[in-house]
Amino acid sequence: MKPIEKDELYEHVSQFLKAKGIEMKDGSYPRGIQKGCSILVDAINLSQKGITKAKVQIDKNLDRMRQVIHEKTAPKTASKPSGSPKSKGQSPKPKAQSPKGKAAKR
Repeated sequence: MKPIEKDELYEHVSQFLKAKGIEMKDGSYPRGIQKGCSILVDAINLSQKGITKAKVQIDKNLDRMRQVIHEKTAPKTASKPSGSPKSKGQSPKPKAQSPKGKAAKR
């Protein structure tokens, strides 16, 4: 949302009242309305900035929460020692077959 200019709200109120048959001339009453409109514009602009900052912070914390949930609920994989051939991307060596038959020791 774009910020509202200081006199923008007062101009709209003045035009609205003029369409209803009330003309704003110099005096204490129009100055009070203008001051009130100025305060309202400041409040709207500041609250809009605060809402924007809060949204950014909420999105940031929501992403962190999602990451934690993801890490806690991710399937666990069996961890191997770092020296194993699988962890290095190599295929394991075939095991030597034990001799069978007459030469085998009992």
